[in-house]
Amino acid sequence: MFAGASPSDYTVPAEVKAAGFEICGDELGSIVEGHDVKKLKLHGGVNGIAEKLSTSTTSGLSTDNDLLNRRQEIYGINKFAESELRSFWIFVWEALHDMTLMILGMCAFVSLAVGIATEGWPKGAHDGLGIVASILLVVFVTATSDYRQSLQFRDLDKEKKKITIQVTRNGFRQKLSIYDLLPGDIVHLAIGDQVPADGLFISGFSVLIDESSLTGESEPVMASSENPYMLSGTKIQDGSCKMLVTTVGMRTQWGKLMATLSEGGDDETPLQVKLNGVATIIGKIGLAFAVVTFAVLVQGLFSRKCREESHWIWNGDEALELLEYFAVAVTIVVVAVPEGLPLAVTLSLAFAMKKMMNDKALVRHLAACETMGSATTICSDKTGTLTTNHMTVVKSCICMNIKELGQSDKASGFCSDIPAPSVKLLLQSIFNNTGGEVVTSKDGKLEILGTPTESALLEFALSLGGDFQEERQSVKLIKVEPFNSTKKRMGVVVELPEGGLRAHTKGASEIVLAACDKVINSKGEVVDLDEASLNHLKVTIDQFASEALRTLCLAYMDLQNGFSPDNPIPISGYTCIAIVGIKDPVRPGVKESVAVCRSAGITVRMVTGDNINTAKAIARECGILTDDGIAIEGPDFREKKQDELLGLIPKIQVMARSSPLDKHTLVKHLRTTFGEVVAVTGDGTNDAPALHEADIGLAMGIAGTEVAKESADVIILDDNFSTIVTVAKWGRSVYINIQKFVQFQLTVNVVALIVNFSSACLTGSAPLTAVQLLWVNMIMDTLGALALATEPPKDELMKRSPVGRKGNFISNVMWRNILGQSLYQFTVIWYLQAKGKEMFDLEGEDSDLVLNTLIFNAFVFCQAFNEISSREMEQINVFKGILDNFVFVAVLGSTVIFQIIIVEFLGTFANTTPLTSKQWFLSVLIGFVGMPIAAILKIIPV
Repeated sequence: MFAGASPSDYTVPAEVKAAGFEICGDELGSIVEGHDVKKLKLHGGVNGIAEKLSTSTTSGLSTDNDLLNRRQEIYGINKFAESELRSFWIFVWEALHDMTLMILGMCAFVSLAVGIATEGWPKGAHDGLGIVASILLVVFVTATSDYRQSLQFRDLDKEKKKITIQVTRNGFRQKLSIYDLLPGDIVHLAIGDQVPADGLFISGFSVLIDESSLTGESEPVMASSENPYMLSGTKIQDGSCKMLVTTVGMRTQWGKLMATLSEGGDDETPLQVKLNGVATIIGKIGLAFAVVTFAVLVQGLFSRKCREESHWIWNGDEALELLEYFAVAVTIVVVAVPEGLPLAVTLSLAFAMKKMMNDKALVRHLAACETMGSATTICSDKTGTLTTNHMTVVKSCICMNIKELGQSDKASGFCSDIPAPSVKLLLQSIFNNTGGEVVTSKDGKLEILGTPTESALLEFALSLGGDFQEERQSVKLIKVEPFNSTKKRMGVVVELPEGGLRAHTKGASEIVLAACDKVINSKGEVVDLDEASLNHLKVTIDQFASEALRTLCLAYMDLQNGFSPDNPIPISGYTCIAIVGIKDPVRPGVKESVAVCRSAGITVRMVTGDNINTAKAIARECGILTDDGIAIEGPDFREKKQDELLGLIPKIQVMARSSPLDKHTLVKHLRTTFGEVVAVTGDGTNDAPALHEADIGLAMGIAGTEVAKESADVIILDDNFSTIVTVAKWGRSVYINIQKFVQFQLTVNVVALIVNFSSACLTGSAPLTAVQLLWVNMIMDTLGALALATEPPKDELMKRSPVGRKGNFISNVMWRNILGQSLYQFTVIWYLQAKGKEMFDLEGEDSDLVLNTLIFNAFVFCQAFNEISSREMEQINVFKGILDNFVFVAVLGSTVIFQIIIVEFLGTFANTTPLTSKQWFLSVLIGFVGMPIAAILKIIPV
């Protein structure tokens, strides 16, 4: 159908009709995306669309596979077209575009041309081919590393997109992957859910939709029967509803938007930005060294020719010599520019992300690993994070009588001394004023759906002999105000079967009780809530709370003067029905994890919407609340002045009855005072997205609700608080590993630069050739990054204070190790250069080549042993756990093997010559001596 056609012109395509449907995907898309009221009306409204899609708004789609497949063929699947995976050769092509490698490539080309012209093939091609081989090795290793990393990020991206949603099919509520949704599906959405496809509102209450991701408008849109259009990618900000799916995948507005955007990776992390600055400074220093070295070498050549009075006569060898000087200068820049720094960060973070996945923590953003390493405070929700989120009602106060509910209690026993009308009123309150539902599963059993709190109440009502469906069918819902973190309560208005309207409310005990002026007494009579009764109920709330029970108060009021659905539900004048105490057990291992955090300098603080006594009891059980800590309620916290907060916040360990805004304020103050703060959300009603938008550093979600997942930087997949400690350990490991690598790399940088520079200045030649320096660069950058950036974390990391992101990245300890090791290596190499011929009785025309090979070999083994020493910056024992790191052993082994091949077999390309066993022994010994020197350096205090 053409976009300009009027609704009356619509004709059902033949293939759609043949499949048993009366409307095509394009028509559905134009109705929802265009908010086309006329077309919707023409097709019979939402029910008409449902009929044309061969579905039911009550029982949903049939689960017959043939019918589902036919529907999928006509309307498509709910997946977005992904950008094609870039091939390995694309990464090779990108690596070849490195400016310094391109300059070296030009040098190689000129070297080949001049060499072949003067010395013929193949002798004249050796130098040029050596540089080409080195460039190709660098390119392929870099490309392989980048390609593997892209594959890894793609796998992680797939993992973090796994989202399930509740749908009705064949009359049964069930969980379904969003990818399996089809037009005609009936989806159930609640606060925090992302709308998984384009669709139409069927029924619901107080539904506000945040469409900012699509439109950029911050003002939420109300979804209702009058405005039923719901778009994929938007979020339910308030309320709950049923939605008819009309359009999926690339036909949705979100899908079309995704098609216009190229999917990019993560932005650079703060540490990468910091290290890029370091790399720039080092690169500039290297460039200065390179220019001076080249000038000195060229000046030496001209001086020699002037002495020989041949400065106007140039032969091929001299041209090649000049070209070699330029290649050496360019290679000094290659060695000096530490392109391995960003690579090391990315490798280390990617490695940590993969390993954390094995430890049941899904990291959605690279920077989250760094943040965890710097965390000084963890602000954690209680429900679903510190506790199991498997709730049961264990105590209640009904008709002013406190009763315990045991596992073996039957309805008859529990209700024996409670008047029947009061029980009926309680059941009416629970079954109607709920965001949950009781459904019959495929095997005929009752299944409770909803949040853990709602499920606990529904289970309690069922245990009292209540019938959910019968109760819901006996009344008519007039208005629903869903629960949210700000109001701390929810309410409904129902029309009773005998006529009349009644409001039910439930929520935080103190808030709902404050809205009551009457109570049901032990005889089932409604009486005024006098001071004695009020005190009794307050004592009951405190008693339940002190036993670590979450308390809820249920109340009702008859609306004698009628009620308009456009008005808010009354907030006072209620009659208290009951107070219930809900047990939410503390997760196993939480207390131990909190203790580990404390020893690591990380303070765990609990933020909850619960009563302060409940919060304090659970915080003590978890080891969070100490004798010198403070527990405060949100409203009190809000009233504090700025100067009061500065002294109070460091001592706050528990915040009860908090709103998301309180949590933001606390987290921001803590971040200003102490550094990085990790906010952990478990049940994730409104807190997770709000925290994410508040720029608090790191939001972490226990894998409970989809909103917690969607808004979190790190998702704890096994619902275990101790996994957070593991993530913190990995975060610290990333930071330390990169410091180790920087220490190793700067040592090589300093020695290589000073050796070639000083040699050029004093002798007029460079002992390390371009090919040799490229190999050193390979060891230093890519291989070094692989070896040191992938060290697994050690438990000792959690016995130190957090690493500060604002402090100097290169610490005094690192400078001590760098300068000490550089001094040793430079002294040895310079001594070999000055006295090496005498030491080894080197004579003849090959003596310079042998000596330079010896220097090159000793230099490489210095780096190999220094790589081992760099595994620990302060500990003397550097061999602990070395065999557990397969990557490190493989890199070190391959470095030694390749060095042997270069020296013994690739002499014509690498300007080396085979060494005697004595010379090999001394080369290795020189490298090995660097290890005890490194150990001695670690004893020196800084």
